[in-house]
Amino acid sequence: MSDRNTRRVLAGLSTFAVAAGFAVTAGMGSASAAPGSLTWDDGSSRFTRTVSNTTPNEGDIVTVSTKFERTGIPVEYIYAVKDAHPTCLTYVDGSAKVDGSPRGLQSQAADYVRVQGSSIEWPVYPNINPKSHTFEFSYRVGADCARGVALPTSMYYSGSLGDGNYTNKGPAITVAKNTTTTALAQVAGAQVGQATTLAATVTGGAQGDTVEFLDGGAKIGTGILNANGTATYAWTPTAKGAHELMARFPGTARADDSESSRQNIDVLSSDIQSTTVIAAVTNARVGQSTTLKATVTPTAAAGGTVKFKDGGQLLAEVVVNASGEATYAWTPTADGNHSITADYSGRAGVAASTGTATVNVAPKPAQNTDSTTVISVGKAQVGVAQTISAQVTGGAGGTVTFKDGNTVIGTAAVDGSGRASISWTPAVQGQRVIRAEYSGSGTVNASDDQQSVAVAPAAPGGDGGPGGGTGSAGSLGTMFGSLGG
Repeated sequence: MSDRNTRRVLAGLSTFAVAAGFAVTAGMGSASAAPGSLTWDDGSSRFTRTVSNTTPNEGDIVTVSTKFERTGIPVEYIYAVKDAHPTCLTYVDGSAKVDGSPRGLQSQAADYVRVQGSSIEWPVYPNINPKSHTFEFSYRVGADCARGVALPTSMYYSGSLGDGNYTNKGPAITVAKNTTTTALAQVAGAQVGQATTLAATVTGGAQGDTVEFLDGGAKIGTGILNANGTATYAWTPTAKGAHELMARFPGTARADDSESSRQNIDVLSSDIQSTTVIAAVTNARVGQSTTLKATVTPTAAAGGTVKFKDGGQLLAEVVVNASGEATYAWTPTADGNHSITADYSGRAGVAASTGTATVNVAPKPAQNTDSTTVISVGKAQVGVAQTISAQVTGGAGGTVTFKDGNTVIGTAAVDGSGRASISWTPAVQGQRVIRAEYSGSGTVNASDDQQSVAVAPAAPGGDGGPGGGTGSAGSLGTMFGSLGG
């Protein structure tokens, strides 16, 4: 008995097929089966359709295969097979195979892929080989797939005995919700009245999803996940003492909820307000050193730094001493009014502040003479003290300010020979620029010089100082001396 030339359109497994005993391993909407397979007959053609995972997660690869067999004569030649899939699944390029061998696509669209052979390439015999052909295609599960919903799959083909249209035959694919994890970044330095950034990273979420931040179980704010899966919230504590912070991802239609571990922190009381005042500057002249002095209150303890600026130019960064003062020997290079700023960094328990002053600088005196300064820096190593010196020619007296970049590291008076020096112990390895700024004196103008210095890392296992430890040469000398005696 021959098959019908026109295949029946089947939207699902018919009652007749079940009653006839055709195998049904997994049907549409069976989200718990992974993998899933079903077999049905249409006339003397038998089809077995298998999905490698019927309950995949976002990003998983799912392979769908259809096996063609004949249960009765005559032979059928398969011309083309079209595999239909949900549009949220994306075909994996190069994954199409026929009987395990790669096969290029004849066409594809957002919801199907199609392979085509010649009129005699894929025969299916009921009693001699080849008794079957298997067509398979792989897809990647997209983020836009609905979750917990049975997404139907379909198969269509054309052959020598007619066309088969098996709309939404299955097995269906039900995409599981994303499993998520939420992590709250470590929180440190929180103070009453000061904004502290809370940051939570969620894996399995999506850009635009909401994250809740909680203090002691009560929600204090929300943040939105960015492209990197991180949400932030600017939290301003209102009470000092112990706080228990947590971040919670409430879940979405595509992702399960999760929450971070609880983080216990101690919120400090608010900083004491500070004030920074620049002392009045008089008789400032081009080429002549003048002292910039900033006083920070309260002055209960030393700490923090002051950055002196001339307009937008950073002049120097100076450590605040125990009296709350920071001073810098400034040599103006241009006359006129200068807007001087002193930015205090703040310290533990004391807030930052800024002082400003306008300084009028007179032109350089015509009768003054110029000086030259030459800096000398030896071999430098982290943790090893060394001498930095500056030789001033053209005059004596005054001071030299030594700087590492813009940070003042010491000041020394110029002696009768024009020399000034300090001891410097580098704390950071790498390329440094060491500067020497001569203040000028009397009718001698200021001058400066700088030197680029490569600071070597600290010696392993010790301070790295010259002569430290017992060298091998000394040991050998002692040994040979004993032999010679």
